[in-house]
Amino acid sequence: MARDNKPSRRRARLVAATSVAALTLGGTVLAELPAQAVARPKGHDVSSHQKNVNWKKAKSKGARFVYVKATESTTYKNPYFTQQYNGSRRVGMIRGAYHFALPNKSSGRAQASYFVRNGGGWSPDGWTLPPALDIEYNPYSKKKCYGLSKGRMVSWIKSFSGEVKRRTGRHPVIYTNYHWWKTCTGNSRAFATNHALWLARYNVSAGALPAGWSFWTFWQYDNGGGGLPGDQNLFNGSMNQLREFARG
Repeated sequence: MARDNKPSRRRARLVAATSVAALTLGGTVLAELPAQAVARPKGHDVSSHQKNVNWKKAKSKGARFVYVKATESTTYKNPYFTQQYNGSRRVGMIRGAYHFALPNKSSGRAQASYFVRNGGGWSPDGWTLPPALDIEYNPYSKKKCYGLSKGRMVSWIKSFSGEVKRRTGRHPVIYTNYHWWKTCTGNSRAFATNHALWLARYNVSAGALPAGWSFWTFWQYDNGGGGLPGDQNLFNGSMNQLREFARG
């Protein structure tokens, strides 16, 4: 995920090597995917690392949606959020906000509340994606699971999700990768029925979905090397379906 404090190159390679995909789409990069995958709506995700984004240029290169980092823990707000979130909407892109979770810092409920108050809202206007929870490897520590047991991690995510649902009316999209999810939640099935999956997978042609999910809704297939600012993503459907998903 596009975050403000990048992990080390070694850790980034580890994440890339252990993230796996839901579907055997063939190949490892977008250009090598079947035509039906290439035809899916293309998007990206950004943080303050991308600063002020040229949204007209991004749209001209094919971007149809974007997720913008809003917050991290309960202490950080993306200083470029307004330009990124409102700027993408002004050029006709569907956009949403995401929160980078630090479960060792505060409760899921506290972080969800902070997120919604600082950009993580939702409106059924057809232009606003549901809020998203970015939960993955810890870029600030060697502790893969933030020092939490599998049960405590599942409880933390439930707390975050419940507060987002209470405040916005939507369950958050969950961004993660198979290896982290299996390691840190025990491959929990608790979220698959009512949380869309945003799957991170780079340079791995086959694998498994986190338990319970039968498909991905968003797929992050490249962590910064594509043609759009930030990380590269696909939506698993048509543009009409993307608008319907945004409307809820």
